[in-house]
Amino acid sequence: MPGKLRLATVGELEQRKTIRFQYRDEGIPREGFLAWYEGQIRGYENRCKHLPLPLDYGDGQFFTRDGLSFICQTHGAVYEPLTGKCTAGPCAGAELKMLPIAVENGEIYLEISD
Repeated sequence: MPGKLRLATVGELEQRKTIRFQYRDEGIPREGFLAWYEGQIRGYENRCKHLPLPLDYGDGQFFTRDGLSFICQTHGAVYEPLTGKCTAGPCAGAELKMLPIAVENGEIYLEISD
């Protein structure tokens, strides 16, 4: 059934920079994350394109130390925050799965189809 899953407020995300969340895709439990980067909000499936492992170690740390890219803590793949494209590492050229995010009245939602 289509709908929306509330994830956070814009203020929470702006302060924390990333927020992990659980969702279902075609009935399968998945994990995603929200990111605040250059004043923009993005949502991605938390799954490296090299091997199907989370980018973080469960600690919600997705950004490189300089805060300019996402990094897979296991394999070192580096991704652009606004596009999800892997720019360095074992899966260069691949892209993180971007999730449909909506912002309404300061609330961030995942648009769900099942």
